[in-house]
Amino acid sequence: MSILSNPKLRQVVRRAVKPFIPTGVILMYHRVGEPDLDPWSLHVTRKNFQEQMEILRKYANPISLRELAQAQQKGKVPRRSVVVTFDDGYADNLYNAKPILERYDIPATFFIATGHIGQERGFWWDELQKLFLQPGKLPEKLTIEVDGAVHTWDLGTVANYSQDDYQRDKGRRAYESDPSSRLGFYYSVWQTIQCFPKEAQLPVIEQIKAWVGSEVVTDPDDRSLLPEELCALGNRELTEIGAHTVTHPSLKEHPAEFQLKEIQESKAYLETLLNRPVTSFAYPYGSYTTETVSLLEQAGLDCACSTVEGLVWKGSNGFLLPRYHVHDWSGEEFAQQLEKWFNN
Repeated sequence: MSILSNPKLRQVVRRAVKPFIPTGVILMYHRVGEPDLDPWSLHVTRKNFQEQMEILRKYANPISLRELAQAQQKGKVPRRSVVVTFDDGYADNLYNAKPILERYDIPATFFIATGHIGQERGFWWDELQKLFLQPGKLPEKLTIEVDGAVHTWDLGTVANYSQDDYQRDKGRRAYESDPSSRLGFYYSVWQTIQCFPKEAQLPVIEQIKAWVGSEVVTDPDDRSLLPEELCALGNRELTEIGAHTVTHPSLKEHPAEFQLKEIQESKAYLETLLNRPVTSFAYPYGSYTTETVSLLEQAGLDCACSTVEGLVWKGSNGFLLPRYHVHDWSGEEFAQQLEKWFNN
């Protein structure tokens, strides 16, 4: 019997070998700006993002996703390599993030949900946030109907949402919320809408607008890139543009034919607009099935990023590359996190 059949001995061996295994980190960002409320921790302020990029330049080895993916496939991950990625395609990626990345000469990959490019209205989750997470009173019962299925929520006491409630929720994340809170109600409705295809999501938002009795004014800071802005974002030598589907669906909720169409059309749109190959992909919501991976290969993509946290090493699956979600940390806090990740 091998001595490594003993769990304690295996752990000792892993600790001894780990320092000699080169590993990389992929960082997942979404937005750079100063939000009023951020239930998904998608924002990093400009000040903190600048401090984080300064830390990367001084204490890590920033490389492009393409470089890391190619090195990983060869089993030669550069030691302390770090890749910066952004999801979705918000306009602030161009105006707030790009200048800072250029200042520190740091490569970055931007995964774009192409169906939102140039659209006047924002992402549905931003509209839902504005409808639900503003101080005020809502009706006590919400009912929405999609394809004959009826979904109902009884709000009870959370129909009332005070200024104090709003201020308290500023520091909370939707997925950690109390189910009996207004933030918890928002999260429950979000989970339901997330599973719908886009052709159902927008009508549901319209149903909710009628129920709330108000319209949503799209904040200029919440909009997606325009086509010309996407071209400007992608014209930097150190910038890579990757696919993120067309409508940002939860892929695992849909059949393979739908998934392949979303992948192929997103890739084709970007290649036509930018006149360059698109070889990388990120799963919306981190959602996929085992079949999705083969569909990416079929579509001609070389690598894909997940939302599962972990280090990239030579044994990683190139179509399930792990990423760490970066929060609004100061430079000092970010440096501590970076060391924890590399030594985890």
